[in-house]
Amino acid sequence: MNITQDKVVELDYKLTVNGEVIDQSEPGEPLVYLQGHSNIIPGLERALEGKAVGDELQVTVQPEDGYGERDEENVEELSREDFEDDIEVGATYYAQDEAGSVIPFTVMDVSGDTVKVDFNPPLAGMVLNFDVKVLNVRDATAEELEHGHAHADGDHHHE
Repeated sequence: MNITQDKVVELDYKLTVNGEVIDQSEPGEPLVYLQGHSNIIPGLERALEGKAVGDELQVTVQPEDGYGERDEENVEELSREDFEDDIEVGATYYAQDEAGSVIPFTVMDVSGDTVKVDFNPPLAGMVLNFDVKVLNVRDATAEELEHGHAHADGDHHHE
């Protein structure tokens, strides 16, 4: 069975940026996603289309197909009063926008009463290098299609 729209895919992956391993799946805990539903970044999803179990591939994803380019307009200055605790430079915090969506941001600098923060995703503007191995491909269930994402065993029900 090949990876096509509406297939549930299990894969082992390793993500390397600038030669440094940023993220990887744990042994026995593969990434499970639903193909064609933007569950994973577009460049990786596209590269996996048509692949089959046992395939191993190296995928280089440019920023526009990954987390986007860095946008300097997403760097803002907030008031020190907006933070409850000690502020750690380089740490990720979460803000809520008017719609109630949660937006992660990274603290870049603290000076006096001003906190400089970056709303860009940490990997924005980065070239992402994935090493991927396809472990399993199956048809999605009706429920998974309805929800738009894969259900790992035990999430909602067993088959």
